[in-house]
Amino acid sequence: MFNTLIQALSAWGSQLYDTFIVDDNYQMLIEGFQNTIVITICALIIGVVVGAFIAIVKFLAEENAALKPLAVLCDIYVTAIRGIPVVVLLLIFYFVIMRSADGLITGIVTFGINSGAYMAEIVRSGISAVDQGQTEAARSLGFDRLRAMQFVVLPQAVKNILPAIGNEMIALLKETAVAGYVAVLDLTRAANLIRNNTYDAFNPLMATALVYLTLVVVMTRLLGRLERHLRRSDVR
Repeated sequence: MFNTLIQALSAWGSQLYDTFIVDDNYQMLIEGFQNTIVITICALIIGVVVGAFIAIVKFLAEENAALKPLAVLCDIYVTAIRGIPVVVLLLIFYFVIMRSADGLITGIVTFGINSGAYMAEIVRSGISAVDQGQTEAARSLGFDRLRAMQFVVLPQAVKNILPAIGNEMIALLKETAVAGYVAVLDLTRAANLIRNNTYDAFNPLMATALVYLTLVVVMTRLLGRLERHLRRSDVR
């Protein structure tokens, strides 16, 4: 039985060598990993900026009638983007809106815009969680609504939404697995190309799944530490 196990492990090791080392297929996984990380981070930044802008506009529009039309447009944007599957949105941007752009750029913009719709609700909920008395106190000190938002409400809201932003980053990381639809060499597409080249489906797909799982576990642990730190700071 022991010899059988050794033979099986030896055969698996040989298969791993043939799949990843021969023809340097491992380099595709490395490039796919890099592209996945780049898309995730850049799209998250776009999502945070877009989401914060929408949330602030809707906050200010409560007392400024001139911003009401812009707030309505923001609502339409959030509803439309959240209602369209991200794969369909990606194809629309690649084949219709950004036809001349590189697939990686298209992926970053598409995932960023998609994330922005969800981030807008995250930021809005964080702002809503701040006690209304904080805004009223700031207004009583002579702050207008914009300055009250900038110096009083938003700093407290950021503390509330940091864990949610981390969760959105995890979701965004997994969503990028469809970037291959627009010829972007992400992790999933790299695994599929290796599978096509070597006729080995198990090893490249399992390796990709392991990479995603490792990233999510690491990010989840970091988020857990962040949440514990925020809870301790609240107690103090």
